[in-house]
Amino acid sequence: MSPSEWIDRKNWTVAEGIDHLFKQAEHAKKLDKEVSSSQESDGIMSSENRQERRREEARKVFQIGVRWIQRMGDPSEAALLERISLFWHGHFACESKLGALAIKQLELFRAYGLGHFRDLLLAVSRDPAMIRYLNNQQNRKDSPNENYARELMELFTIGRGNYTENDVKEAARAFTGWSSNLRGEYVFRRFQHDYGRKTFMGRSGNFDGADIIDIILERKETAYFLTQKIYRYFVSDEPHERRIRQLAEGFYRSDYHIGNLLRHIFSSEWFYEPENIGQRIKSPVELLAGMIKHLRMSDLDPRALFGIQRALGQQLFKPPNVAGWPGGKQWIDNATLLLRLNLAAAVFKGIELDVNLRPELEQSQGRNLRGINATIDLLPISKLLDHVSDRDIYFALADYLLDAKVPPPPSDILSTRLNRAQIISRSCLQLMSLPEYQMC
Repeated sequence: MSPSEWIDRKNWTVAEGIDHLFKQAEHAKKLDKEVSSSQESDGIMSSENRQERRREEARKVFQIGVRWIQRMGDPSEAALLERISLFWHGHFACESKLGALAIKQLELFRAYGLGHFRDLLLAVSRDPAMIRYLNNQQNRKDSPNENYARELMELFTIGRGNYTENDVKEAARAFTGWSSNLRGEYVFRRFQHDYGRKTFMGRSGNFDGADIIDIILERKETAYFLTQKIYRYFVSDEPHERRIRQLAEGFYRSDYHIGNLLRHIFSSEWFYEPENIGQRIKSPVELLAGMIKHLRMSDLDPRALFGIQRALGQQLFKPPNVAGWPGGKQWIDNATLLLRLNLAAAVFKGIELDVNLRPELEQSQGRNLRGINATIDLLPISKLLDHVSDRDIYFALADYLLDAKVPPPPSDILSTRLNRAQIISRSCLQLMSLPEYQMC
């Protein structure tokens, strides 16, 4: 949270904090619609024009991702809504190549992300970005395409080992005709749909995609699969079997109500136990959004923000594959750790960072960005420290910035040669450069 939020809410009860998160999500501001995409070509277009259009759409998707990170770092926005949208963006991993489809999918996650999972899943199944990404527009009764049906079960709902190859084939038949038009809208193409009898997970009938979803959700294995993934994202990379099964049972009984599951998690005493605090590695997007919020960063070069995402391995709207980002320890290797630990120094001191842009985001062949040009405002942090002595600034900031035990400060921070503003600045830089700052 931001320094001002820390000041205002530090003494709130857990229940007050949770209620605020959900109320804020309920009254969240609508997304701005500045980014739009032109209608798709009718096919009569030169290769040069098609290439330019692809570059233009890539820039629009990039702009949407940049604004999303900036929103995550804005204390006036709904933190829980942004966080759950990021979770579903990773769960329903999908590359959006058109700006209009990217913003439409993000709106979908915001609209359904804290409600009933069935509504969310049905909306995703009819989402033009997902339909195109997993080739369901090619899923026709005479030539079924199994891509979406397979990932629906393997990655989005019930997990491996809980369905058969025949279930995949029959589910694909049920989703035939679920397509999109040139305006990026969902359409049901009835002449491409297979109306024949299907047998799926031991049930037979003239099923369509909605029926397949309902049958999957009747299985308790689905509630367990989803709960385990939510637990890993919000609590710990180390699953706690008994807790997950208890949570999954409640999730199932609530008709898969996502908000209720999160309330249960956030209200549990074990959520705040030391074993679950400061144990998760922040994703690159979480790290960047946190820095923006902590330092009230502004005027940040969007291209640098994009380049850092790419270098750290989490580019919004461009997952590595349909399984999404693996997360956990996979976020860290020798190269990414060095970059992560130097981000704060790049902001405070302007040290050079070597991050690369994709060529389509530049008019030329792309280039390297060396450094992060941004404005930081330490006044809110200074207010947080109003009643703290100079010698205790480092420890007070550690309490705010870190979720783990803090190592002792370097000797120069305690030097009497530094004025108060310098102590605050150097303490922030030191703490945000620690491995502990990478954890949440």
